[in-house]
Amino acid sequence: MSSLSRDDVAHLAGLARIGLSDAELDRMVGELGVILESVAKVQQAPTDGVAPMSHPMPLTNVTRPDVVRPSLGAEAALSGAPEVDQQRFSVPRILDED
Repeated sequence: MSSLSRDDVAHLAGLARIGLSDAELDRMVGELGVILESVAKVQQAPTDGVAPMSHPMPLTNVTRPDVVRPSLGAEAALSGAPEVDQQRFSVPRILDED
């Protein structure tokens, strides 16, 4: 794998809109180089016969049964509203018509 240059790091920082000082650029060359080497090692792992997965552990969605039950009626829901208009909460207008 080709080595990472200071210009490469400056270019990446520019794409990410991150301002880095000269000292930070110099430090990041080494740090990003270590990260790229680590990724290269992981890519060498034998993956033949391994199914792709989104998570290393099996996940199950825990939900409750969808059962119809009595709910709050409109009159009870609106009982504490300061203003009601046609069985709806009435709130002050914040946007203009145009």
